[in-house]
Amino acid sequence: MLKKLAVTSADGACAELILHAPEAARVWLYWCPALGVTARQYRVFAEAMADAGIAVATHEWRGGGSSDRRAARARNWGYRELLDDIAAGVAQLRAECAPARIAIGGHSLGGQLAALALARDPALADRIVLIGSGMPWWQAFPVWQRPLLLAVFVWFRSLAAIFGWFPGRRVGFAGDEARGVIRDWARTGISGRYRADGLTLDFDAALRAVRQPGWAAHLQQDRLAPTRSLRELQSRLPAVAWTNEEFAAAQFETQRATHFSWMKDPQPVAAALSAWLHATE
Repeated sequence: MLKKLAVTSADGACAELILHAPEAARVWLYWCPALGVTARQYRVFAEAMADAGIAVATHEWRGGGSSDRRAARARNWGYRELLDDIAAGVAQLRAECAPARIAIGGHSLGGQLAALALARDPALADRIVLIGSGMPWWQAFPVWQRPLLLAVFVWFRSLAAIFGWFPGRRVGFAGDEARGVIRDWARTGISGRYRADGLTLDFDAALRAVRQPGWAAHLQQDRLAPTRSLRELQSRLPAVAWTNEEFAAAQFETQRATHFSWMKDPQPVAAALSAWLHATE
């Protein structure tokens, strides 16, 4: 069953939550996209999960897709607002569908924000899922990439400040993002710590307190979220019992296992994840 729910955040921002729900599904996956990726781009993944008996609610980031907001000099937001949007989406899902269990997860930045949302509110979900995700801290990447990463963080943050928003489509990274999102992201990349403008929560301490079981997928050819980056993110959640899966190119029909390729050929990932979610139901 395909359904869309209208979600309104506390500040009035609206977006659609896309539901792929098989009959009598007990377990839901609340899914957070990668930066610059819209909810509808996870349709094939959501359908594969639904075929395996797991319902999926795909979140829409503020500023993209069905969202009624677009980044501009006069319209800005950061992680604080994105986390508020996740909380509003989960609340709407609970009100409309009364799921027995909810796992929260995401791809790339979506995985990080799913973890931060759970750290902020431990009652938000029962499980955490990461696919192609990791901490963007420059020291969590191969040595040869580190100078480039530091330069990227400074460059992107400067571009966002100059334009008043980040022109991602022009530079070929993510979408057109709010400068606050890029500022919060770059801060983590440079400092190795999670901080969000407008929030006083100590995320490092809150992440250490997360105890829900976790599942993580690493794609063998993923240069944007290498293994060390994933392990760095997982180390920030030391009380989580992690189940880790490594996916090689040969497991996919496309013979590719990159940061984005799995989205069009998600069956191996969906099969392993759905099996784990059913086993821990």
